[in-house]
Amino acid sequence: MTLRAFFDAGEPAIHVRLTGVRGSSPREAGAEMFVSASGLCDTIGGGQLEYMAIDKARAMLRCGETTAEMDVPLGPEIGQCCGGRVTLSLTRMTKADRDAALAADAERRAALPHVYVLGAGHVGRALAAFFQSLPVRCILVDSRADELAQSRADVEKREAAVPETVIRAAPPGSAFIVLTHDHALDFLLTAEALARGDASYVGLIGSATKRARFERYCASETPAAAMAQLTCPIGAAGSADKRPEVIAAFVVAEVMAQITGPAPAAKGAANTAAGN
Repeated sequence: MTLRAFFDAGEPAIHVRLTGVRGSSPREAGAEMFVSASGLCDTIGGGQLEYMAIDKARAMLRCGETTAEMDVPLGPEIGQCCGGRVTLSLTRMTKADRDAALAADAERRAALPHVYVLGAGHVGRALAAFFQSLPVRCILVDSRADELAQSRADVEKREAAVPETVIRAAPPGSAFIVLTHDHALDFLLTAEALARGDASYVGLIGSATKRARFERYCASETPAAAMAQLTCPIGAAGSADKRPEVIAAFVVAEVMAQITGPAPAAKGAANTAAGN
């Protein structure tokens, strides 16, 4: 549920915010959720911590309490094993609070990483279905209106007779997944994405053989450093199962890892390995 849809229900709401974290926690400081008598939007990490916060928020709605604080140890006493401790603030929302929350939400959405799925075939549509629930702005691109119409995903769908213009107009840091109905078009679009030099991810569907053919196709125009940024095959660390939804699941994980970067523990391990 979007925040606007949550507020459009018209119910009084409590804003729950994670204000402090010591040790391990399911979410970072600043994570928030919104609670009404019958609805929820967003999450502070689930588990017993979230259940306790929801119960407190709904108790506030029933009794008219406007603000509250919670200090919660994330240990065996509440059935969680994170081992940290968190503090929460709970505030009954005014109209001004709602307007401010919607404005902040719109600002966050505008800053979301762009993911361009270039090709609305079976795998492209499966990718769009996954990306619609992730913190990215997904744009499904195809020259074929009938293929775009088959996607039920809540993402932007863009019919483009010349899809390379979409790549050129994309903002810096965008991700591009190329899986059209035509190998020559695949090569053209992949070369276009690599030529930008600022993509967070460039993936081309196909085999190692297809990659070798692509490298020969643009050997004279694409520097080796740019070619090294290409992921092909995509989702190769995944399963031997070639059903579109399975391929898409592994590709989405691959793309999100590139967009969001490694987890803190992985970063630490990398620094240790590098002697930093």
